[in-house]
Amino acid sequence: MNRNLAAVVTIGLTALAASAALPDDAARAAAVPAGAARPWHEDADHMGSGLTARTAPGTVADSAAAPSPTVTATLKGLDVSAFQENVNWPSAASNGASFAYVKATEGVDYTSGQFSQQYNGSAAAGLIRGAYHFALPDTAGGSAQADYFVAHGGGWSDDGKTLPGALDIEYNPYGATCYGLSQSAMVSWITAFSTEYHTRTGRYPIIYSTRDWWSTCTGNSATPGQHDPLWIANYSGSPTPPNGWSTYTVWQNADKGTFPGDQDVFNGTTANLRTFAHGTYTPPPPPPTDGWPVVAQGATGHAATAVQYLLDAHGAALTVDGDFGPATRSAVIAFQTGKGLAADGIVGPDTWQQLIVTTQEGDSGPAVKAVQDELAAHGRPVTVDGDFGPATRSAVTAFQSGEGLTVDGVVGPDTWRHLVS
Repeated sequence: MNRNLAAVVTIGLTALAASAALPDDAARAAAVPAGAARPWHEDADHMGSGLTARTAPGTVADSAAAPSPTVTATLKGLDVSAFQENVNWPSAASNGASFAYVKATEGVDYTSGQFSQQYNGSAAAGLIRGAYHFALPDTAGGSAQADYFVAHGGGWSDDGKTLPGALDIEYNPYGATCYGLSQSAMVSWITAFSTEYHTRTGRYPIIYSTRDWWSTCTGNSATPGQHDPLWIANYSGSPTPPNGWSTYTVWQNADKGTFPGDQDVFNGTTANLRTFAHGTYTPPPPPPTDGWPVVAQGATGHAATAVQYLLDAHGAALTVDGDFGPATRSAVIAFQTGKGLAADGIVGPDTWQQLIVTTQEGDSGPAVKAVQDELAAHGRPVTVDGDFGPATRSAVTAFQSGEGLTVDGVVGPDTWRHLVS
C-alpha cells in the first residue's frame, strides 16, 4: 500500500477498531492524525541520517562551519543502506575498508532490497560485516523489533566474519525526536530489544547513537552500557561516550569520504576486530586526561554549567543552562582560538587549564558561581550567588579536606580539577 495514501485514513474509534485488520503499513500510517501524511522513506533512513539533517547547511549545527574531527584510529570501515544501492565492495576493500555494517530492517515491516548484495558482497570482498536495524520505537515494542531483525538478516554466528547486530537508535525521521516516549520508556524499549536479541543470538547488540540524542531521550541512562557495546556518532568532535560507557567500540566520524555511505573507525586492531566478531571485546580506554573531564557539544549537567560560567568569566555572554549546545561550542572555539589552543570546541585538559580562574574569599562573578555550583553538586551546602563569602570558603575547605587537598580555602588548579571531575 502507498504509505502517503494510507496516512490520510480517517482517525477515530472506528478506524482504531479496524486497525487490527489493516496491513502493517496502513496500521502504522493510521496512527498519524488525518491530513498529516507521514512520508515513509525507509530507503533513505540510515545511520546518521538524523545527525546529517541537524548539521546541514543553514542549520544551527552546520557542519560546514565545524572542523573535521581528528581521527587517530586506523582500522576503517563503512555503513551502508539501500540508499547506496549496489556497492562496489572490491573497491572499498582495496581502499582500506576492514569492516562494514549493512542496514537490514526498519520497524517491523521493512527489509532493505539491497541487503543481500551488500551483506554478502562485503563478506566476499574480505570485510568483516554485520547487519543493523533502524529502530522505530513508536511502531512496535523493542522485543518485537529484535525478533523481526533476527528473522530478516540480523542474526549472528561465530564464524569470525560476522559482527553482532547493531541497533540504530537516533533522531526520529518522521516526527518527535524521542518518538513520543518518555526517557524511562525509551530505556525500557532499548533494554527489551537488547535482551531479546541476546536471547535469540547469544550476543548483545552494539548500540549506535549520539550523545545529544542519548541525553535527550534516555536521560543519560547508564543501563544499556552495562553490556551493550557503543557505536558513537560525531562528525565534528571527539568520540566522547554518553553516560554508561567509558569508551567506544565503533565511531562514525563522517557521513561521506573514501567509502560509499558513512565513514567509521574501529577502536582497536585487526586482531581486536576478529575478537569482537567472535565474542565479547573490551576496547582500550581513552587516553589519560590527568583527571580533567572531556566536555563537548551534547553534554549536560554541572561540568557543562562550569564551562559556561567560566566562559562568561572570560567575556562570553552565554545563557548558563548546563546544556552544551552550539552557542557554547562556538564560545569554546573562540576562547581556544584566542589562547592559541586547538580550536575543536571540546573542553579537554588543555582548555580546562586555560579556562579556570583562581578564586578566593572576597571574589565575585561567574567564576565564583562555577565554584559554588560544583560545590553544591558535591553535596556542599552553598548558595550559587557569585559572592565568595565565608560560607563558600567553609564549603571549599570542607571539600578540600575530603579530597585530601591542601586546605587553604583557595580554588586553584588542583581544587578545580577535583571539583569538575
